Amino acid sequence: MVSQKVVIKNPTGLHLRPAGILCKEAMKFKSLITFSFRDNTANAKSVLSVLGACVKCGDEIEFTCEGEDEETALKSLVEAIESGLGE
Repeated sequence: MVSQKVVIKNPTGLHLRPAGILCKEAMKFKSLITFSFRDNTANAKSVLSVLGACVKCGDEIEFTCEGEDEETALKSLVEAIESGLGE
């Protein structure tokens, strides 16, 4: 299991479009991928779960990846967040 904290840079936070991009990226991997925000844990492969976390610009989330491709998955998701998720 690997984990890493990352700050959301999108000006509007994780609304529908960036949430969809994040989920599409997460679904490329076999690992279980979740993220923690405040006291909640969200499934990074579920758009509704990501939207339900209500993550705003400047918020820090912590990704946790567990499975056979966990290292690659974590690196890919952190890079996606840091690149602004297409925005």
